[in-house]
Amino acid sequence: MDARVSEFFSSGNGSGSQGVASNNKPGNIYGASSKKNCGKNKKTKARYSRNFKPSNNTPFLPPEAEEGNIEYKLKLVNPTQYRFEHLATQMKWRLQEGKGEAVYQIGVEDNGMLVGLSEEDMRASLKTLHRLAEKVGADITVLRERELDYDSDVPRKIAEVLIRKVPDDQQFLDLRVAVLGNVDSGKSTLLGVLTQGELDNGRGRARLNLFRHLHEIQTGRTSSISFEILGFNSKGEVVNYSESRTAEDICESASKMITFIDLAGHHKYLKTTIFGLTSYCPDFAMLVVSANTGIAGTTREHLGLAMALKVPIFIVISKVDLCTRATVERTVRQLERVLKQPGCNKVPMVVSSTDDAVTAAQQFAQSPNITPIFTLSSVTGESLDLLKVFFNIIPPLSNSKEQEELMQQLTEFQVDEIYTVPEVGTVVGGTLYSGICREGDHLVVGPTDSGQFHKLTIGSIQRNRSACRVLRAGQAATLALGNFDRSLLRKGMVIVSPEMDPTICWMFEAEIVLLFHAKTFHKGFQVTVHIGNVRQTATVEALYGKEELRTGEKAVVLFKFIKHPEYLKVGAKVLFREGATKGIGHVTKLQSITQFWPSQLEDEET
Repeated sequence: MDARVSEFFSSGNGSGSQGVASNNKPGNIYGASSKKNCGKNKKTKARYSRNFKPSNNTPFLPPEAEEGNIEYKLKLVNPTQYRFEHLATQMKWRLQEGKGEAVYQIGVEDNGMLVGLSEEDMRASLKTLHRLAEKVGADITVLRERELDYDSDVPRKIAEVLIRKVPDDQQFLDLRVAVLGNVDSGKSTLLGVLTQGELDNGRGRARLNLFRHLHEIQTGRTSSISFEILGFNSKGEVVNYSESRTAEDICESASKMITFIDLAGHHKYLKTTIFGLTSYCPDFAMLVVSANTGIAGTTREHLGLAMALKVPIFIVISKVDLCTRATVERTVRQLERVLKQPGCNKVPMVVSSTDDAVTAAQQFAQSPNITPIFTLSSVTGESLDLLKVFFNIIPPLSNSKEQEELMQQLTEFQVDEIYTVPEVGTVVGGTLYSGICREGDHLVVGPTDSGQFHKLTIGSIQRNRSACRVLRAGQAATLALGNFDRSLLRKGMVIVSPEMDPTICWMFEAEIVLLFHAKTFHKGFQVTVHIGNVRQTATVEALYGKEELRTGEKAVVLFKFIKHPEYLKVGAKVLFREGATKGIGHVTKLQSITQFWPSQLEDEET
C-alpha cells in the first residue's frame, strides 16, 4: 500500500504498521483463475462524483488484480436486477478464489484510486453488499472504515469489508498454526485461554486440558504434540469450548478453523518439535516469548527451524502482567534486533490496535518478511482480542487453483500418528498430501522393511474430532482402518492409491548446507534425518567433490538409511541433526530399490 494510504488503513501510532504498509497492498493475496469468466467489463475511465476532483497527491492502492479474492468497488447503490445478479456471480468467484473468504474495498476505483463515498452512499453500498452476501450464503463484517482527508464539501469514507461463506458439509477454511517457544514461555497456557475461553489463574490452570500425559501435568512441561482448535463463525465471532461442549459443535458452527499444534519447548524434546514442524505442514508458526526472560533457551533455535523450513512466523510476547512496561519494551527491542539481523532479514511490526491487527494479517500473508509482534497476558487478558482479530482475518497461503491441481493427483496420505481405539480398531492420523480420500476407498500402505505395500480399506474419517465423509488435499485427519494389523504400521509410512508408482529408496542424494558443526562433517558420520513425516537415522556414504565439510559450507551428500527404506520425493526439504550438528537442504536424487507391489504380494487378510 502507498505510504499516503497507510494513514487511512492503520492507526499510525508509531508501532511500525505505517512503515510496513508502505510496501504492500492488503489485497492481491491469492493467485488463481482469471475473473474474466464473470464477464466483468472494466472501465478504464474514472467515475468521479461531482464533489470529488483528483489532485496530484491523491492516494492510490495498486490497481485491482484480475486474480485473487480482493475486489474494489466504487459504490453499490440501488443496482438493477441484472447488475445485482452479475455482482452475485462476481462475489461467488472471489469467495472461491479465497477458499470461502473475500475482502471488498468500498469507495475505491478499479485503478486503485481512493475516491471515497458520502455517508448515505456508504450505507446504501453496505446494504447492497449485505443482500449480495445473503444471496450467495455468506456473512459480511466491516473490518474498518476511514474518513478521507480531501478538500470536499461532503466527508468521504472508504470501508474494508470481510465476506465469509457460511459453512456447509464441513467445508470450513482450516489453517494450521505450530506453536513454538522456550520452555515455560506460556505456550500451552495461551492455547488453553484461547480455546477454552477462560483466563488463567497465574498458576497454569488453563493449560491442564491440553496435557496428554500424567508427567506433563506434574512437571507442567509439554513433551508430546497436542492439537487444539479455535473456530470463527461467518460473522467473525469466536467459537470455542466456552459455548460449545464438543469439538463437533465447534466444527458445525465455524466457518474458519485454526488448528494449533502445541509443540514441546524443552531441548530434550527437540526431535518431537522438529517432527511436528516437518510432518504436520503448518501454514504458520507462532513463536511465544516470555516478557520477563526475553530470548532464552530454545527460542533462537525454534526461530531458526521455522525459517529453515520456510514457515511464516509471527511472535507473541506473553506474561506482560509480570513485568514493568520498560521490561516489555526491552524484550520487544531485543526481538527486533534479532529479526533485523542479516540471517533473518525480517521486518518487525508491533501490533497495538485493531487496525494494526487487520493490517498485520493481510501484509503477513503477502510478504514473508513481515513479522507481527503481539504483547499480551493470559492472566489479565490484555491484548488477547488483537490476537483473535489477527487469526480471524489471516488468509490461507495456497490458492484454490493450487488445491484443485493437488486434488487431481493420485491419493497420498502421510502417516504421522498410530492409535488403537476400542471398538474401532487401528486408527492413523496425518495429512492428505494429494488427491481425495473417501470412506470405503481401497488403498495400500507402506513401505515395510522390505519395501512392500499392504492392502487396506478406509473405514471412517474424522477431521477435528468430528465425522467427515470426504478428505481433500491439504487437510489433516484421522482414518479408521478396522482390524488392520497395527504392527505393520509405523510413523513415516504413506497410504497411497494402488495406481501410484512410488519411489522407495535406501539411499538418496541431497544438496545441503551445514548450519553448525563443532569439527568437520565427513563420510561415515551418522545424523537423524527429517524429510516430511520421515524421521530416521542415516549414514553419510559420500560427499561429492569434497573430503569434509565445515560450518557454513555447501555440498551434495549421499545418505543411506540404517533401519528401513522410505518413500521420498525429489525436491523435498531435508533437515538433519546430531547433537549440536545441524544442516538443511533438499533431495536432489533418489536411488530406488526393486519394488514389491500389491500384485506381487500375498493378500494380507488371507
